[in-house]
Amino acid sequence: MKLSLDNQVAVVTGAAGVLCSSLAKSLLECGAKVVLLGRTASKVENLAKKFADEGLTQTLAIGADVLDKQSLINAKKKINDTWGAVSILVNGAGGNSPGATSPQEVMDSKEGSFFEMDLDGFDQVMKLNYNGTLLPCMVFGEDMLDCQNASIINISSMSAISPLTKVAGYSSSKAAINNFTQWLAVHFSKKGIRVNAIAPGFFVSEQNRFLLYEEDGKTLTPRGNKIIKATPMEQFGNPEDLNGALAFLCSPQARFITGIVLPIDGGFSAYSGV
Repeated sequence: MKLSLDNQVAVVTGAAGVLCSSLAKSLLECGAKVVLLGRTASKVENLAKKFADEGLTQTLAIGADVLDKQSLINAKKKINDTWGAVSILVNGAGGNSPGATSPQEVMDSKEGSFFEMDLDGFDQVMKLNYNGTLLPCMVFGEDMLDCQNASIINISSMSAISPLTKVAGYSSSKAAINNFTQWLAVHFSKKGIRVNAIAPGFFVSEQNRFLLYEEDGKTLTPRGNKIIKATPMEQFGNPEDLNGALAFLCSPQARFITGIVLPIDGGFSAYSGV
């Protein structure tokens, strides 16, 4: 059964990224009108052109910063004037910072350990991942009060469920996303707005490729090998592997599903290592 999102207006933040551009394309293929939102206008404009070349023309590219509430309000006005109320929000903007990352997996010396991590790095990661989800919910959520089947999809991570070594700030911020998803789901439960999250496993992107592969682009790093061995399906995910879950959670068929965090991880979260 093909899931239809006809007449839905969807906003995807961080739309120019590898995973989010795939998510945006999947919404278009389901019939939604999709707003490609990104901090760099030229990137989302180029993405809109790429989609148009593939026959997917129901896009609106807007440059806006998820940490700037006024820029989101300005974007919402443009969307409302063009297409009407937003009914789907995918909070895809996010990332990590070297300042909130430890070079050591387990501390063996003070140098390069937790004690040398940067508070500004933690602040940056928390603001981008948490505030960058909170503010779009505040702004675009107002539109959803008038919709019959509105849906907010946040992006969690395997690191939210069981924190990965090295990425302390990122893990903390994504754990906060899980908690916020559940809180907001309850808060909106009588207003016809469902709030869920998807938790990707390990997907190769430009941001993490250097962690997973050696310079030749083919040989796994020690960290990449650990991940593959801890993933029962023994492979990294493809961006398209997220699309079915997104379309389902946004569709009327999921009308009684809210407050969940859905792992899409090749079995990583189910595997004890034994």
